[in-house]
Amino acid sequence: MQQLSTLEDIPCVTLPEDYQSNPGPFLARMYQEHGPIFRARTDWWQDIVYLVGPEANRFVLASNRLKFSHRQGWGQFFGVIETYGDGLLTMDGPEHDQHRRMMNPAFTISYMDRYLPLMNRIIRERTATWLDRGEVDVFEEARKITFDVAAEALVGLQTGPEVDRFREIFFSLIMLGQNADDDGKDYGTRLAELQGELYDLLLPKIRRRRQQPTDDVLGMLVRARDDHGNALSDEQLIAHTNILLVAGHETSTSLSAWLLYLLSQHPSYAQRVLEEQDALLARAAEPSLEAIKRMKLLEHALSEAERLYPPVSNGPRGVLEDFEFGGYHVPAGTHVFYSISGAHRIPTIFADPARFDPDRFAPPREEHKTPYALVGFGGGPRICIGINFAQVEIKALISHLLRNYQLELVPDQQIVQMYMPTSMPLNGIRMRVSKRAAL
Repeated sequence: MQQLSTLEDIPCVTLPEDYQSNPGPFLARMYQEHGPIFRARTDWWQDIVYLVGPEANRFVLASNRLKFSHRQGWGQFFGVIETYGDGLLTMDGPEHDQHRRMMNPAFTISYMDRYLPLMNRIIRERTATWLDRGEVDVFEEARKITFDVAAEALVGLQTGPEVDRFREIFFSLIMLGQNADDDGKDYGTRLAELQGELYDLLLPKIRRRRQQPTDDVLGMLVRARDDHGNALSDEQLIAHTNILLVAGHETSTSLSAWLLYLLSQHPSYAQRVLEEQDALLARAAEPSLEAIKRMKLLEHALSEAERLYPPVSNGPRGVLEDFEFGGYHVPAGTHVFYSISGAHRIPTIFADPARFDPDRFAPPREEHKTPYALVGFGGGPRICIGINFAQVEIKALISHLLRNYQLELVPDQQIVQMYMPTSMPLNGIRMRVSKRAAL
């Protein structure tokens, strides 16, 4: 195909009205109609180029990743730097690689043995009141659990009023601008207030770590030195902490809630997962890391939740250097999305893609073995640093809930997914809770 030279030559599509709640099927259909590259014009941005499919994912995440900027994507396009500071998510090039090396040891699978006991404790304590309450919003409850875990495991904060206030601040920041009003204050005023409160809470923690080192991630960062022997500044430490706390609970919150929803709607597969749990663990036992690794049926269900309800629909990038893909030329300065939700719905890779079918991830099918087909946690050298942390935490949570409680979806709810920009159920997911019957 002849190389084309302008954005205007790239096929242009019109986003549907329900795009924000259901982007995957539409983007997969556009992929089938136009191929792996097309663009859209929106009310809020002139041209966004979509790159869809496994080869597009590989192109952005691995083979040509240095042509794409996280700082221009997440940092500027989605306003992450303005809101949380310039942390690991928004860094590019050698700066990112250096800061990631500082954190890597705390996120290896072997390190999860240190986190799992506190995960199990927080899960047990946070769910202890569910039976008495009789009905819970599993999305809100998952947020409390996953934030408590991130706050203690990554930053060393103890569950209680202080962590509750941290969680409220972060949720207010995530939702800032989405609500009809924020106490009658304009966006900038409310943002500055929340950031100021966060700064006042975090700065004493950082100073205490400098005086009394710890082995959590914040403690590692306080002790870390760059290639020139310099310590990280207060602003850098706060930005890293903010991103760790946001990313450390948002993905797990979303996937946990949607996985519980999917299992409630597919009781035959839920029963298979439960039988696997009973084979691996006694009813009152808390899972070990080895047991977590052996929960294959639950792992496949988690992968299917990641495919159907990825925490992020599209990965934003700024283009640093002109590139050619799919027969088209894309100039530097363009904003692109590599489409996670679109790739997950391509029927030539994932058979009957709208169907909940965790067995697609089991041998011999293993549909996800197509490189860069399943990218809910990204891929390549910058795959989500917290992937092990999230997967262990979610499996521990679902294991505890299935072995101890019967969860039933409250009828007559409108279950609607919404990307803002991470996936959340617009009205929550309410479930009735009863005690699981004895074996």
